[in-house]
Amino acid sequence: MPSVFITPAEAKALVERGAILMDIRGHDEWRREHISGARVVSPENCQADEFSDAPLRETDTVIFHCQSGMRTEKAKDPLIAAVRPANALIMQGGINAWKAAGYPVITDRRQPLPLMRQVHIVAGTLALCGTLAGATLAAGFYIIPGVVGAGLLVAGVTGWCGMAKLLAAMPWNKRAV
Repeated sequence: MPSVFITPAEAKALVERGAILMDIRGHDEWRREHISGARVVSPENCQADEFSDAPLRETDTVIFHCQSGMRTEKAKDPLIAAVRPANALIMQGGINAWKAAGYPVITDRRQPLPLMRQVHIVAGTLALCGTLAGATLAAGFYIIPGVVGAGLLVAGVTGWCGMAKLLAAMPWNKRAV
């Protein structure tokens, strides 16, 4: 079986010849930055009719990408199955590799950062500041990284993240038009 992984250069050449480029990142990530012509689709809801107005044929090519290549590699088999009988390919390194190769992307900095990046930034900042304050000011500040860690544990176990809910309600997370 031939490899389904291709480089950004190979993907660019195929897209220029009519291949369909599908971005499996979230809509918020896509709105902030995407490759021109790429369509966004959730891997969980991936159906062949999302890719084209007409049914896909064996001669069609669908190229999937994400941010770094990890999500597409993880979802490889369901993505390939979703576009049968078309040829499914996965761009190695995702949009990060595309940009590293010097290819352009469409960026809208008015759009908020993806919510999970915001959670990582806030959780990391709280944990770092709490640890530094605990080490230099008073041991009571160590409660801050403890609470952050407990919150991340709850989010991982239950799928519910209070910090994400709070950040989603912030005014900077209202989508720009």
